[in-house]
Amino acid sequence: MAQKLHQYLIFETAGGFCGIAWSDAGVTRFQLPAKSAESTERLLLRRLPAAEPGKPTPAIAEAVAEVKRYFEGEQVDFTGVPLDLDGQDAFFLDIYAAARRIGWGRTTTYGTLAKELGAGPEAARDVGQAMAKNPVALIIPCHRVLAAGGKIGGFSAPGGSNAKLHMLELEGVQVGPPPPAQQSLDF
Repeated sequence: MAQKLHQYLIFETAGGFCGIAWSDAGVTRFQLPAKSAESTERLLLRRLPAAEPGKPTPAIAEAVAEVKRYFEGEQVDFTGVPLDLDGQDAFFLDIYAAARRIGWGRTTTYGTLAKELGAGPEAARDVGQAMAKNPVALIIPCHRVLAAGGKIGGFSAPGGSNAKLHMLELEGVQVGPPPPAQQSLDF
């Protein structure tokens, strides 16, 4: 079987430098922002060592433009971005499809996602593992999947759970305790 050709592009956004890799079938990997183009490239190539810099197809160029708008705080829907998730576990593919339906500014929990797939609460751990291994974070919005009780949970991107919080804040999602109520009303 011939090795699939992967091309990639590192690009700057308001959130930092992102990376996107693709095959003829679609996006194979997305790297969330890091502070430098070099660190983003290093992280991307760790997963796809044979990938080569390439000129984006129109679909990839559109995905890049959407990512830039996202990190500027614009509401973006990534469901039209073609993906190539070849080689992924079948249950993970189901989890990714369900996560992809979580819209802008909305969240769910690992357990709720597992239940939605007809699996028991024990599958929440599988959902968490799928999110941690998500090859196209943001495009499959794993940042919108929280731990039980609406807690932020883990995040394997650069910046960890702070990056997850920042992305949710871009979408207007408040995670954690609400700000203290105003103590006095001055009339």
